[in-house]
Amino acid sequence: MQDILLLEDDKSLNRGITFTLQKAGYSVTSAFTLAEAESCLEESRYSLIICDITLPDGSGLDLGRRIREISDAYFIYLTALDSEIDMVNGYEAGADDYITKPFSLMVLVSKVNALMRRIGSAKEEKGVMACKDIEVNCREMKVYKDGREVALSKKELQLLVYLWENAGRIVSKENILEHIWDVDGQFVDDNTVTVNISRLKAKLGTDEISNVRGLGYIWSGKVIRR
Repeated sequence: MQDILLLEDDKSLNRGITFTLQKAGYSVTSAFTLAEAESCLEESRYSLIICDITLPDGSGLDLGRRIREISDAYFIYLTALDSEIDMVNGYEAGADDYITKPFSLMVLVSKVNALMRRIGSAKEEKGVMACKDIEVNCREMKVYKDGREVALSKKELQLLVYLWENAGRIVSKENILEHIWDVDGQFVDDNTVTVNISRLKAKLGTDEISNVRGLGYIWSGKVIRR
């Protein structure tokens, strides 16, 4: 059973989400403050963390940044902050997804299921892919540049592998959303792909990813498998 940490200070909403996810087959640990969540993270490992941003003892953005330093767990922000800059801040803090309130529990479960499927499929990947000074160990789910490990979120890693699998070909935003997020774009903000592409380019320090206006993105470097 895959473990989820839910940080939501609204007790009624916390109970509702917990019940729904448990009914879907997940093990859920509930926390209502940052302090409680950090204590849970010290004691256990989680496949997914669902986190509010506005909390009684601080900001969920700070927790996201700290988690990205120590963990590659999937991370979803679930918040009432719905402006474009709020979403950008969420993704820059390390989120794999950003859901605004009010929201559908059915959509939340669908997103959680999609993320968990990615965990399973990523573990089944084998071999090593490389392009110039960047290398991806698909079995270990790790990325290296000049021999040094680069900390990528699971979404960023999946995005990189998808671009490499299609190296030299343009992939549209719609194809990326469908492949990486398992959705058709209806429930994902259009900035999701743009923000994740920007984060990936910055972390890898590469100019191999190009935006083809009106069409999508392309990885121009030669990718080899071994």
